[in-house]
Amino acid sequence: MAWVAATRDAFTPRDKLSQLFVLLERGSPAEAAESVRSFRPGGITRIYSDDLHAEIELARDLGTLSAVPLLVSADLEGSRMSLPLGTPVPNPLGLAAVDDVEATTAISTIMAREAHAVGLNWSFTPVIDINAAWRSAIVGTRSYGSDIDKVERHALAQIAAFQANGVAATVKHWPGEGYDDRDQHLVTTVNPLSMPEWEASFGRLYRKAIQAGVMSVMSAHIALPAFARAIDPDAGAEAYRPASLSKLLNQDLLRRELGFNGLIVSDATPMAGMGDWGPRDEVLPEVIISGCDVILFSDDPNGDLMRLVKAVADGRLSQERVDEAVTRVLALKAALGLHKADRPEPNLDAARRVVATEENRLIAQGVTARVPTLVKDIRNLLPLSPAKTKRVLVYSGGVILPFVPHPLPLSLPKRLEEEGFEVTVYEAGMEVSPRNFDLVLYLFAEETVLTRSRIFLDWTRLTGSVFGAMSRHWHDIPTVMVSFGYPYYLYDAPRVPTYVNVYGSSEALQAAALECLMGRQAFAGTSPVDPFVGSEQGRY
Repeated sequence: MAWVAATRDAFTPRDKLSQLFVLLERGSPAEAAESVRSFRPGGITRIYSDDLHAEIELARDLGTLSAVPLLVSADLEGSRMSLPLGTPVPNPLGLAAVDDVEATTAISTIMAREAHAVGLNWSFTPVIDINAAWRSAIVGTRSYGSDIDKVERHALAQIAAFQANGVAATVKHWPGEGYDDRDQHLVTTVNPLSMPEWEASFGRLYRKAIQAGVMSVMSAHIALPAFARAIDPDAGAEAYRPASLSKLLNQDLLRRELGFNGLIVSDATPMAGMGDWGPRDEVLPEVIISGCDVILFSDDPNGDLMRLVKAVADGRLSQERVDEAVTRVLALKAALGLHKADRPEPNLDAARRVVATEENRLIAQGVTARVPTLVKDIRNLLPLSPAKTKRVLVYSGGVILPFVPHPLPLSLPKRLEEEGFEVTVYEAGMEVSPRNFDLVLYLFAEETVLTRSRIFLDWTRLTGSVFGAMSRHWHDIPTVMVSFGYPYYLYDAPRVPTYVNVYGSSEALQAAALECLMGRQAFAGTSPVDPFVGSEQGRY
């Protein structure tokens, strides 16, 4: 506490404000280092490469570039949202399918130890949203499912594992996402629950996380009209103010009523869920004024810094509020031990003993093997065998990733060839007939996709024509559909006879799916959501 006070009071007014920024660093280590050197932010979010040596060098450089240690953060969500240089692990929905708290603890411990070894000290996880509106692409595979008890069990396990291993946990997305099927990257979303309903669900989850000592909460671009109207029945448009800009939700509900005394970080401020509320000159300072302690990401850091300077100068943003936010930023650093002179520096040799070790791989592999979930197999097509269905036609849109402009190929078709199958990947105009194929395999790989309002089975894009979109082959050719991500494709293909959910598309998960499809490993996963989306149609 003494270090926090002394450090805060030694800052210039400019450096107090820059401490309130966490910048996104996606570029080379040299570019990231220059950004930190010139702006002096409170922290960065690093999009890691797969070059362990380069990332360790950057982590060491960061320790020398700022007089005050940096918060170094990432979204450690598993599957494709993992450290590319680390051990492949399932995402939250996959862990919920396993539903073993010890397994979640083991996976979270691996994630935290590997992250800590490369200099990361803060994760924007766990996600404690609820898969209620199944069309919600932005919740999708990032949540532990639709059962509140299950979300609570696994989220608390991850918080404990992360914070026991030097990584501050963050629960998100405050005040709770999952009942609106839109994406806050594109629009301010709405939590439509009444306050009694909210208290029984999200209120319970956030209270439990706070009682467990979670160090931070991410205040998102989500409105909670019921709370605003409880304060002012005539709130009007103010009822739809996003939490990231709401004193009511941050200071009254989160701090006063729930008793949270940790750090509040906004969700990413370039998102339209904040931007469509007003011009940035007005809303950017409101992030801090409303009770967030950290501004997450900026497309124009120097411009945003000047927006805060102007807000202080004209009285909208008080110096008292700035000092409070800076205190909480520094307090998180101190709680993590970053202020200690004898804290160990990231070290390549030490990291190699922790990151992507064979021991970690075997632990993760054991959990990953339990993820694939057989939802239906009404014609007993499984297990697959080249002796029964040698000639395989694959329909696939590839792996869809948020920051990758074109889909990546799945490896499962190649894995099937290695098993002795003859695999053909569908091309538009191809004749599909029992004369040519013994098995049709639909493979989809869309985990949560940013700025994608909906995920659905786009038959026209998949087949290349309107006429192909209307063709269904499973009455003539045995057909299996496998989703390596979004778990609700039965809504669009309810009559497909065999359907499997794997929840993630990593190489490890594809390998696990193959073992189950071939019958060498039992399907052990249980659905953490309703894959039939409340309809009996898909069961038959």
